[in-house]
Amino acid sequence: MRLEEYWGIGPKTSELLTEELGVERAIAAIESADTRTLTSAGLSRGRATRILRRATGAESMDLLATRDTRNVYKELLDLAEEYAVTADAADRVRVLTPLPTRERMDDRLDDVLAARDTWAELDDGDREAVLSAFGDHDGGGERAAVETALALQATGVDDGVFERVAALDADALDDARAALAGLAGDGDRVGAGADGELDALRDQLGQVEDLAASTPDVVEAIKDGARRPDEFQDALVRHVTGETGIEGARVRDAMPEGATDARDFVDAALRELRRSLGTAVEEREDAVAAELSEALEAAEPTIDAAVSAVGDLALSVSLARFALAYDLRRPTFVDRDTIAVKRARNLALADTEGVQPVTYAIGDHTLDIDRANAPPSGDRVAVLTGANSGGKTTLLETLCQVQLLAQMGLPVPAEAAEVGIVDTVVFHRRHASFNAGVLESTLRSVVPPLSGDDRTLMLVDEFEAITEPGSAANLLHGLVTLTVDRAALGVFVTHLAADLEPLPDVARTDGIFAEGLNQDLELQVDYQPRFGTVGKSTPEFIVSRLVANAGDPVERSGFETLAQAVGEEAVQRTLSDAMWSGDE
Repeated sequence: MRLEEYWGIGPKTSELLTEELGVERAIAAIESADTRTLTSAGLSRGRATRILRRATGAESMDLLATRDTRNVYKELLDLAEEYAVTADAADRVRVLTPLPTRERMDDRLDDVLAARDTWAELDDGDREAVLSAFGDHDGGGERAAVETALALQATGVDDGVFERVAALDADALDDARAALAGLAGDGDRVGAGADGELDALRDQLGQVEDLAASTPDVVEAIKDGARRPDEFQDALVRHVTGETGIEGARVRDAMPEGATDARDFVDAALRELRRSLGTAVEEREDAVAAELSEALEAAEPTIDAAVSAVGDLALSVSLARFALAYDLRRPTFVDRDTIAVKRARNLALADTEGVQPVTYAIGDHTLDIDRANAPPSGDRVAVLTGANSGGKTTLLETLCQVQLLAQMGLPVPAEAAEVGIVDTVVFHRRHASFNAGVLESTLRSVVPPLSGDDRTLMLVDEFEAITEPGSAANLLHGLVTLTVDRAALGVFVTHLAADLEPLPDVARTDGIFAEGLNQDLELQVDYQPRFGTVGKSTPEFIVSRLVANAGDPVERSGFETLAQAVGEEAVQRTLSDAMWSGDE
């Protein structure tokens, strides 16, 4: 296979990868979603990630039909990546893609939820020990995997998803670690600590090289106690053995026979000693390297098992921590066209206090919802109306999060959810750019998915923001009608609900209502939509707040004029209710 056959790899990228990795290694990195190898070759992390997503999930990436859908997908991965326990796990999180079949979605869900349950049962001490085991050896590669496996075994955590690592042969892992550490130098060079005799020879060679670099000092150190040549030789032996620990016989063997003075004699002796020790180091290194290579070959199955088990466990624990942090639950996949959520939460608001969970549904669902205002089953399309800042866009984004997470085989932020698998998610956020170019580009992104036979989920926010109101109502009505005709699912947020009547039979209007101002004059909204009714934008609440907060008399007079326009009685009642609630 040629590198340029992969999505995103052109001639220049192919040339770079071939030069840095070679074709076979580059292909192996792409097929195994090895971000680190590609980035080490010179690709940016973002580019490597995009290439790997397409290489591993090309058949499902078309689910992300619009830029806004893709942004939600990336935001979900950003949140999950924060819980990665290793750099390699973070890379693997970033290349998670939607899955092509329900079976694979269920399989990944099984794995993630099993890991979540295992992690939830660990006490704080065990969790800290596991995270330390991953963090202390987060260097990537075979040696790091083997050392991590041994560190994980030392924690004593061996249940659930940890069983695979716990089952590895500890003695074989230790042998593999020694072999990998021994051959950790350049090429076949043996690393320090692999062989005591080799380490001693290297130390002696280094010490002799230091002596040879200061021959005059050596001569001065031994000359005072040596009057005759034979005494000088004995003194040199004593000095060298004392400084280096080299056997006296090796030092004597290195001494020359024809030196004319003391300095020449010492120079020649140390030069020959350095040569003989260098030969001894090379011979010992070759012998040890051969032994370590044999040990490493024998340990390859153990090493491969450790790399696979540790890598999979790191990903599982990372996703488990993500699922536990956001209280994610298993969705129920159904063969019907639906997306239904009970007490769903938007992940982007997880750190916000007092967030109101929302229950919502379109399509045919059987979700058990014990409440008076339960979403009806059967309506394929909903027009969502209501107050500004009422959470309508947030609801669309939440539905998008649930659909994408479910089809990625990940749990979702809802107490319960029924999800029908779709081929395309069209999410369009409100973009306040009022020009023909924006209208055309928007239509080009949201209409084509409805033109074929794909199962489509439409989530469209304030379509009227991109063209004049009259045309917007006509276009939006056509888009709702097209969604119904193509048997797609859709939620359309709009302030033009009255202009869309009559809706098709399988479409309904839902509303979010503002309920007043609190004692701090903040807008109070019931974010739970009411089904089959038009929501209220309640401008009198906003005008009431402006009247109450106006400090300048002229400014206040202007807002009071607006109060008369929207209904002065309603404004006064709102202000009275707010003050009364403060007294309470």
